[in-house]
Amino acid sequence: MTPIAEHRSITRNPAILSGEPIIDGTRTPVRAIAELWRMGVAPEEIPQQLPHLRLAQVFDALSYFSDHPEEIKEYIAKNRIPEDRLYSPKPKT
Repeated sequence: MTPIAEHRSITRNPAILSGEPIIDGTRTPVRAIAELWRMGVAPEEIPQQLPHLRLAQVFDALSYFSDHPEEIKEYIAKNRIPEDRLYSPKPKT
């Protein structure tokens, strides 16, 4: 009997995002899906924002996040854009 992969849609490739967990066959990191979900986007709505993903891949990414929250939170923190680097339009006078 062949063992079933724990998260079969999730992979790592050292050439893509330095080996960060991604959706297999894409460059989409698990952290991107976890961040959308944490912002309140329902899993069923995520493929509308990332149309190259299937709902099953979204759920697999969320399952991976659930099993490895600290790892994914570290990737989120490392990739956060500092507030002072975010675009902020000048107020109209």
